[in-house]
Amino acid sequence: MNLLYLIGLPVLTAAALLLARSKEQVRWISFAGSVAQLALALALYFAFRQERAAGNTAAMLFDQTWPLFKSLHINFHVGVDGISVAMILLTSFVVVSGVLVSLNIEKMTKEFYFLLILLSLGAYGFFISLDLFVLFFFLEIAVIPKYLLIGIWGSGKKEYSANKLALMLMGGSALVLVGLLGLYYASHGGTFDLMELSHLGIPADTQRILFPLLFVGFGVFTALFPLHTWVPDGHSSAPTAGSMFLAGISMKLGGYGCLRVAVFLLPVGAKEYANIIIVLSSIAILYGAFATMMQKDLKYINAYSSVSHVGFSLLGIGMLTHTALTGAVLQMVSHGLMTALFFAVIGMVYDRTHTRMVNDLGGLMKMMPFIGTIFFIVGLCSLGLPGLSGFVAEMTVFMGSWENADLFHRIATITACMSIVVTAVYILRAVGKVMMGPVTNPVYLTLKDANWNEKLAAVILLAGILAIGLAPFWLNDLVRPATETIAHQILQVTK
Repeated sequence: MNLLYLIGLPVLTAAALLLARSKEQVRWISFAGSVAQLALALALYFAFRQERAAGNTAAMLFDQTWPLFKSLHINFHVGVDGISVAMILLTSFVVVSGVLVSLNIEKMTKEFYFLLILLSLGAYGFFISLDLFVLFFFLEIAVIPKYLLIGIWGSGKKEYSANKLALMLMGGSALVLVGLLGLYYASHGGTFDLMELSHLGIPADTQRILFPLLFVGFGVFTALFPLHTWVPDGHSSAPTAGSMFLAGISMKLGGYGCLRVAVFLLPVGAKEYANIIIVLSSIAILYGAFATMMQKDLKYINAYSSVSHVGFSLLGIGMLTHTALTGAVLQMVSHGLMTALFFAVIGMVYDRTHTRMVNDLGGLMKMMPFIGTIFFIVGLCSLGLPGLSGFVAEMTVFMGSWENADLFHRIATITACMSIVVTAVYILRAVGKVMMGPVTNPVYLTLKDANWNEKLAAVILLAGILAIGLAPFWLNDLVRPATETIAHQILQVTK
């Protein structure tokens, strides 16, 4: 399969949007383009499985290379493994759902959808890039739309939130760039190629310097504590689709970068700083859970809970066992689907009630049974109910963490497990207050349930959550060989 289709399709969709003459044309072009992205991602998944079943054991499949800057050894090199395919599937699910819930956008409609498609272009390019220079280029493409989506279509302190997000993410990008340049010069011959760098054996002292630059730089994107403060403000001020993209896709760019670049290429550095990563992740998990309990705004509840949930991904990466690394990737996918659906439902509630304050809501299940049902399900997924994706992902992280038999790792694992109780408290309280009990405002009695596009968006994301929760082996089998390669790099260091 030609991976250039994943980049070409968003480009064609964006070009078609610029030529559209009416808002209806803009909406349907965006919807058709996003559906085509989903179909292409599914085709990639089945093609990838077919290649593996046929005995193709190459580290990266569908590998293609074109020279960009020969003098600097920079190439447009693309390829995918199981982790990449999982991230591409996640992106396609969130993109089509984000487009569907935004069909009521009236302000600068063409520009809004253009930025959404541009964000998907950056994400796809990032996940298929095997040249670190090109990977960084697509990472920056994915940053620009976030600033504009919040600053133009956001609410509340949108200018402040947009500036804060952009400044913190650009700070993280600066650290990533310095780390990538360090890798380039450490390769002696000068290369940005991911696979070449993985075989070079970078000196241990160099790894100890470069690893924190890359891990912290990518960590800013994935809410690494204490550099997470852009998350609550950014999510709360963004429009619904913007929040879905931020939490569902953008935060995964950071986790993918931490795993694919920092840990894979610098295993000595990963071993050196693993305990610090574990401590910071454990703090984020508990801090995010307790901070969520104090929130009264539904978007802030989901934003702070995201800090806690992405902490599980970073914890799995810090544990450095094969099972824990697999759990980290499963958690990225699960959290992307879950939090995107949560923000979609919150947006549906806000569009009808014009408030996100928990204390002002109540009894909405009577008027909005579909929205209420989805609200319950995604809440149960967040607290890790068996049968849903959250349980599978978090349990895999816990099992992989427990494989480290020393006291420090066991205490960190138990600490992370404690957050489940706190999560249950704030989720059940929020869902109960918003959906159950008496109707707190007579105006709510006239509210209507979800429209067709909102229902379809919710069903698409819910299908992904149930597919992982009820039959997790397809995703586990997809991801596990790729995480085994990374675990092997780490194992070589310990010998």
